[in-house]
Amino acid sequence: MFRNYKFKNFNFTLVLSVVALTIVGIMIIGSANADYQNKQIIGLVLGMIVMTIVSFIDFEFLLQFHWVFYGLTIVLLLAVLLFGDSSLGAQRWINVGVRFQPSEIAKILLVLFFAWFFTQYAEDLNTRKRILLTLALMGIPLLLIIKEPDLSTTIVTFMVIATLFYCAGLSSKVVIPTLLITIPTIAIYILIVIQTGNTPFLKKYQSKRILAWLRPNEYTESSYQQQNSIMAIGSGQLFGKGLNNKDWNSVKNGNYISEPQTDFIFAVSGEEIGFIGSVILIALIFFIVIQCLRIAKRAKNDAGKLICIGIASILGYQSFVNICVVTGLMPNTGLTLPFVSYGLTSLVTMYMGIGLVLNVGLQAKKFYER
Repeated sequence: MFRNYKFKNFNFTLVLSVVALTIVGIMIIGSANADYQNKQIIGLVLGMIVMTIVSFIDFEFLLQFHWVFYGLTIVLLLAVLLFGDSSLGAQRWINVGVRFQPSEIAKILLVLFFAWFFTQYAEDLNTRKRILLTLALMGIPLLLIIKEPDLSTTIVTFMVIATLFYCAGLSSKVVIPTLLITIPTIAIYILIVIQTGNTPFLKKYQSKRILAWLRPNEYTESSYQQQNSIMAIGSGQLFGKGLNNKDWNSVKNGNYISEPQTDFIFAVSGEEIGFIGSVILIALIFFIVIQCLRIAKRAKNDAGKLICIGIASILGYQSFVNICVVTGLMPNTGLTLPFVSYGLTSLVTMYMGIGLVLNVGLQAKKFYER
């Protein structure tokens, strides 16, 4: 379970980067809604404790419990649908004295499971049997997440698993035809939405969000959040209005953005720390992703490599989608910005993911072979 690690091999650069990003997030949360700042500080402390513990547990030992992780994922997601708390039309939380979001935990557990699965069956990964089994194992948790409903988390989770599948050795003979079918299908779907205003296969509120993104002037009730977000980012200009500012013309201070401490935290960032501050924030996220990928490159085996790629994918894809939504480049999806947005489940589970990456780094090739 525990190895005799060398302390000098611990990646403090990654730890400091993650903590710095979280502290920036805490400052912005305090400016967006001071009531949540202390809770996020508690989340930081809990996250660091979890990260430290996980970082010293051998990832190969954890992978022995692969089916336990998969089963726990299914149980938690089923529990949400059967006993979960509802909020704003979605049932995504479980309250057992502590309220948490199982889909956030599921992303980490599925990375562990599929890191084992793809490594275990690497030799026949491109056979029809293995591809169909992968789709089935992927489909069950994704269907449960989308039933909550949580389309954005479903999409990100799918992208993470698909990335692991490709990096594990999925043939381009499978990838290219899939993309040649998928991309035109999405384009045709969007075209149908534009022409008819109908969005089949989606719930009513999801349809409205897509239509509001395509036609913001016609669907002002559903598009005001994104439009106000874009206005807030633009009003920050180069250096921003400053954290905790009291400007009368502030979009945040005027309550034009609902729940600014969560999904639209980047709008507060743009308004209060400006273009330069927002670029630094994005650069910090990008740096953390690169650090995870660098550790993946030096991993002692394929399972360790896939774990690092999985955690980097969660951070990268989720950040990309969140920022695209806030800047109006994608429909509103309700997805948090990792390490920055308020949310204890998201914060602690992401620190758990970083702990896994740190353990892979402690056993990196150039260290492990000595």
